[in-house]
Amino acid sequence: MKAERGYPRCVITRKGTRWVEGGHPWIYEAEVIREEGPEAENGALVDAVSESGKYLGTGFLSRESKIRIRLVSRNANDRFDPAFWERRIRYAWAYRKVVLAEEDLQACRVIFGESDGFPGLTVDRFGPILSAQTVSVGMERLKPVIFPLLIQVLREDGQDIQGIYERNDLASRSLEGLQQGKGWYPLEGEQHPVEAITEITENGIRYLVDVENGQKTGFFLDQKVNRQAAARIARGQTVLDCFTHTGSFALNAARAGAAHVTAVDVSESALEMAKANAKRNGLEDRMDFLQADVFDLLPKLAAEGKHPYSFIILDPPAFTKSRATARSAYRGYKEINYRAMTLLPRGGYLATASCSHFMPSEDFEKMLRAAAVDAGRELKEIAVHKQAPDHPILWNVPETSYLKFYLFQLI
Repeated sequence: MKAERGYPRCVITRKGTRWVEGGHPWIYEAEVIREEGPEAENGALVDAVSESGKYLGTGFLSRESKIRIRLVSRNANDRFDPAFWERRIRYAWAYRKVVLAEEDLQACRVIFGESDGFPGLTVDRFGPILSAQTVSVGMERLKPVIFPLLIQVLREDGQDIQGIYERNDLASRSLEGLQQGKGWYPLEGEQHPVEAITEITENGIRYLVDVENGQKTGFFLDQKVNRQAAARIARGQTVLDCFTHTGSFALNAARAGAAHVTAVDVSESALEMAKANAKRNGLEDRMDFLQADVFDLLPKLAAEGKHPYSFIILDPPAFTKSRATARSAYRGYKEINYRAMTLLPRGGYLATASCSHFMPSEDFEKMLRAAAVDAGRELKEIAVHKQAPDHPILWNVPETSYLKFYLFQLI
């Protein structure tokens, strides 16, 4: 490491050094032995070094978070000026242009945190609106640099971008000492759109996206490929789409030629949006919508002896957001999957998913095996997927892998 770097230094334990050298970009509070040099402001860049002084990387310091340092580079020659961040944005956009079809670039994840070298930053594109979430203090400080560059890079590529809407109404921001809020990011010399509502097309289906009030950044883009996989099975099937939210799996099934689709959600407002999306796509005649708790509905259907469905889709919200609740989440996942398996006839189809990082694939598969045994069914695997490629997974950062999707025939 060059002596003239000038960044404050954090000396890391041997355990922390092994962790970082293994490829992970997070350094936890307990692994920081001491700070050296000028006092670092919260969110500032610091150098991480081993106890012997070996350079490990440079990252954002967070004095409020248990993740004390989020590395952004392991190259001691990097200069963290606007040109550095512009290169990162260009790399991220170039990657999307390779892994996505051109029409999918209108609705995609542009920045996926650590996977794209922007720790704690998520940016989704919905037509002319970028929807951003910032959950690290380092990225929060850099918004005046990064956000204008995002606009610049995309517009230079011919993309119509009219504004950036911040969805920072996240409780996780408090872990970094950041306040919650949402609204348009002020771009110098520009007027933002009148409203944060826009239309997107995914898999040929048109959706109205409420960026201001929708789930997460406005719409779940990570299941794009999985919706296509489910649609290929749906033709001629009688489909029950559980936890439909705004209807994305149900609409894909209906458009693919399902005989009929029942879309279920506990939220009345979500179902109203799903109905509007069905009408927008001319699919309302082959769909119906049911407001119900899936945990109550599936046993009720079984008790009534009603087995009208040949294809059941389970895409629930995350049942666990921490290791502490993983065991109860396992029970919840097993319950709905067992119930779905018992409702389906032999030869029927099941699509099932989990969007929780804290329910790893091996545990989810263990649960599916146990549910199948209890239901007296065998599972014939058709497809196994993760999140769409615009949500890239870094194998050295397990936290970037969270979505599991399985498609089976029951025999």
